[in-house]
Amino acid sequence: MSSEPAVTSQLLFHPPCGPVSGRRDGGVIRATGIPYATAHRFQVPAPVPDWTAEYAATSPAPACPQAPVPFLDDVLGTKYGELPGSEDCQNLSITLPGDLKPDEKLPVMVWIHGGSYTTGSGDLAIFDPARLVAENRVIVVSVTYRLGLFGFLATPAGRPGNLGLLDQLEAFRWVQRNIAAFGGDPGRVTAFGQSAGGDAIAHLMATPEAPSLFQRAIIQSAPLGITRGRAKMNHAMGIAAEGVSEQTPAMDVVALEAQVTQVARKFGMLAAMPFGTQYGHDPLPEESVIEAAWNRTAPSIEVLIGHTSEEARLFLPRSPRLMRLAGIPLVGPAAVRAIDWVVTETVYGRATRRFARRHAKAGGRAHCYILDWHAPGNIFGAAHTVDLPLLLGNRKTWDGVGLIAGADWADVDAAGRRMRALWAGFARGTDLGGSGSIPGVLRYRAV
Repeated sequence: MSSEPAVTSQLLFHPPCGPVSGRRDGGVIRATGIPYATAHRFQVPAPVPDWTAEYAATSPAPACPQAPVPFLDDVLGTKYGELPGSEDCQNLSITLPGDLKPDEKLPVMVWIHGGSYTTGSGDLAIFDPARLVAENRVIVVSVTYRLGLFGFLATPAGRPGNLGLLDQLEAFRWVQRNIAAFGGDPGRVTAFGQSAGGDAIAHLMATPEAPSLFQRAIIQSAPLGITRGRAKMNHAMGIAAEGVSEQTPAMDVVALEAQVTQVARKFGMLAAMPFGTQYGHDPLPEESVIEAAWNRTAPSIEVLIGHTSEEARLFLPRSPRLMRLAGIPLVGPAAVRAIDWVVTETVYGRATRRFARRHAKAGGRAHCYILDWHAPGNIFGAAHTVDLPLLLGNRKTWDGVGLIAGADWADVDAAGRRMRALWAGFARGTDLGGSGSIPGVLRYRAV
């Protein structure tokens, strides 16, 4: 079948997978909820068979079943149940410029959402890529994948780990095969993701196939400092999860995640993200050779990696002890800043710099960034997730939410416009040079 871009009055595309119809939405065109893989519970994914009838890609991808996180709803402005839930969540959504020309081949940015591998979904409103797409003439593919017990925990009895990571690989394969029909250039694909999404992309880079799937990676606030030495914790969690079967109702599986998480508590800082990628389970090598695996792919993938300057402040209001400490005149705020620095360095900073140095030493190109933009006087400061309103979503989703309360939206959008341009420029192949900055927002340097 033809893989040439086709945007007709019906917004019908003709990728190899089968005909797909989208819809116009303001300045962009959307084709949403396209299935890229299928799998029974606890089984590895397989590509969705090609179809011949027109597929109406007009509904958002369903979210993997998950528990509510009221704290994050308050901070980020999300709404639990915003998207329907389904275990058949291996879907992706494509957003492209509304005036795509028939002969255009645009850079493609594949978004892997975060959420500690237990929450989130590619089509949440806070992840809407419309501004990024319309301002910068890129195509964004948003991926939804399996989470928690459905996607990221092996058990001693042989249930596979990393199923969510295998889902993501299938999504990237789908993009390589089909994105040209939507005006995308399969030779200019950038993987980008935040938090667990950034961690997932870093680990996808350890697979031999990675250089054939994406040429650039933007790794935002990945908790690389707590991804090693997890085998004992994962084993204990796996034992606690053994009772879940293929017949257990989905929301009962979600409820059990809280009990499994309790088992992880005795493992200290690692329990800050109990679910996650597991070494020695397909598609990842054993932990002892992970760096060698990364080094093999490094020359083929250019990396922009970094974090916010006050990552740990996102969790400050969740600790009554820290809040009391912050209220002590003079000494309190200084103590909180010190604690934030230690946690930010331990979970994000040192490991991020180490990843970038190793990548460069192995022959890859790498830039490191620090993002310190924040809303004036806001308790969260430049906290974990503060990059999201600058890149994705819009005024309706972000204006006034806890994370950026106190910021004028015009200022948020002005900072965001420059950051979106930087991200898209990197995806386009622009040389970032030796160093640079967006004053008041972030600074970066070559490694």
